[in-house]
Amino acid sequence: MDRDLRESPLYREVEAFYLAALSPGFGTLTRPGPPEPSPDGRWLAMEGEVLERLEGHGHQRVFLAAVDGSGWRQITAGPNDDAGPRWSPDGRTLTFVSDRAMKGRGQLYALETGAIGEARALPEVPGVVEHHRWSPDGTMILMVVAGEHAEQSDALGSGTLGREDRDAPDWLPDVDSTEDEQEWRSLWLLDVAAGSVRRVSREGLNVWEATWLGTDAAVAVVSEAPGEGAWYASPLAVIDLETGAERIVYRSDVQIEFAEGSSDGRTIAVLEAVCSDRYVIAGDLLLVDAASGEVRRVDLPGDATSARWHGDRLLIASLDRLDAVVLDVGEDSTARELGRTAESVGSSYQPWAAPVGDDDAFVCVRASVRRPAEVVIVDAGEERVIVETRNEGRDQLLAHLGERRLITWTAPDGLEIDGFLTVPPGPGPFPLLLDVHGGPIGATTDGALSVGDALLLSRGYAFLQPNPRGSTGRGREFAAAVVGDMGGADALDDLAGVDAVVALGLADPDRIGVIGGSYGGFMAAMLPALDPRFKVALSFSPVTDWYSEHFNSSLIDWVGDFIAADPTEPGGEHHARSPVFAGGRLRTPTLLTAGLRDRATPPGQAMEMYRALRVRGVPAEVVIYPKEGHGVRDFPAVLDLDTRILDWLDRFLPAR
Repeated sequence: MDRDLRESPLYREVEAFYLAALSPGFGTLTRPGPPEPSPDGRWLAMEGEVLERLEGHGHQRVFLAAVDGSGWRQITAGPNDDAGPRWSPDGRTLTFVSDRAMKGRGQLYALETGAIGEARALPEVPGVVEHHRWSPDGTMILMVVAGEHAEQSDALGSGTLGREDRDAPDWLPDVDSTEDEQEWRSLWLLDVAAGSVRRVSREGLNVWEATWLGTDAAVAVVSEAPGEGAWYASPLAVIDLETGAERIVYRSDVQIEFAEGSSDGRTIAVLEAVCSDRYVIAGDLLLVDAASGEVRRVDLPGDATSARWHGDRLLIASLDRLDAVVLDVGEDSTARELGRTAESVGSSYQPWAAPVGDDDAFVCVRASVRRPAEVVIVDAGEERVIVETRNEGRDQLLAHLGERRLITWTAPDGLEIDGFLTVPPGPGPFPLLLDVHGGPIGATTDGALSVGDALLLSRGYAFLQPNPRGSTGRGREFAAAVVGDMGGADALDDLAGVDAVVALGLADPDRIGVIGGSYGGFMAAMLPALDPRFKVALSFSPVTDWYSEHFNSSLIDWVGDFIAADPTEPGGEHHARSPVFAGGRLRTPTLLTAGLRDRATPPGQAMEMYRALRVRGVPAEVVIYPKEGHGVRDFPAVLDLDTRILDWLDRFLPAR
């Protein structure tokens, strides 16, 4: 296709579809983030996305909602992004991170809840504030501060953090160096009364996350190196806030994240799981004795995804198969179920909830294919909606939906596999797209219908979203089954799912395609080399060559762990698992995309696959977006990508 599609009829059609769906929500809350209840239980503060036009991306703003359901409103206006609101323990101050002064350089700001006025800037720190937490006594604020060149998680788009230097000449090179001090993340303290800041963590210690452990210590996930790959082997540490000295209290053979310290400083709650992405974790809940390092594992249904202290109790969210579950865990480590739903809670990958008040009530964001995201409070099993995001545009999307159903099938080795099948209105069979999720550690749950998915439905395509082995919600053994076997048994799980949909009479066996991003992009490149039935492949931000991914991405440690082989051995697993080396099995017309700023799956991965297909005479296109990282997130690049997807499908997998 041409480089510039903006004047093409298909682009205009895609643009009109997005406008009809999104314009009714322009200027208001569309994607509410995790709500933070005020200490008195009267208010919810939350970040949320506000999109003004089909240009760039939606900006994060802070919103305030009354717990009694009497109303909600936006309380910040940028410019740029305002996110991560946190209450002071007395509820009088609401702090948040904003890059309003300089794009890309987040700093702390504060709003006084009893007064009307502009947010005031708190003392600056060198770098980018990523996370912050008030001390239990309200005198200090703990901050994780990243250097302006620090790598970003691929779950958040990859690339690097920091400000955009618009005054720099365009010939200046990008430089990576082992001596770059701006790659590190460090721990800082802000003295609220004195208005002063100081660094706590020592030089040479990278702090990925941290929160309070009592009033004089912090619990943190740390590493001795700053690169994104170093996170995968990071231990749990207690840091003395007076001296900055750290003490390792727990090392895992897999990954740990989202640590929470008790207010009495005695116990650390932390999640442990096999992970493929920082910020995406679902696994075991551990209670670690802060003094001795003794560990207790709490028996929960499914995989824990968030933990919040509530006095001497914990509120836990978990993914149990494909149900989101909220639980109360008492001092005796027994779990009591407070709520369960087949809808998504928090996000499609990770359920999340927070306690409200002194009883068993909790607040969360809920959504499903027919329910746009809503902020709800659940109390004694009764749900009360606090914030709605439904509008005319979202309702219009549902006109293109026939049905989404959960189906189950059997893999070749007898293992039971789940997935969601979504079909357009009318009778089948339909052309089917096998839509493989990223990770591979993660899961597709029943979330709100996206505009892109509705666009495919409007053209007559059905899609199957499987949760093969490697997915979350079914315990560590199920998730870890993909380690050392990427593109192996999990690929057979996916292919068996296609067989199941064909057997239901809902998929045309002669019109099957595959689509996916990140690890799903790898599978979209790999599956056609394993099964000749695929007429088209749509592979976004993929891995296609595990050799170059091992040495040329920010995830070198993860690749080594999950391939579980030595890349210097000729003809080993790095070769066998790479679609670019499939030779004569490469025969499926393939559209590939990548972001030039992607460090997790660099654009060379898509380009290599394009060249491998081209030399074999297979129709292929590669599209590199210069301003994107891991995935395409900004308008109008989103419109351009969807135009290319529809064109590729029209050419090689026409719906009619």
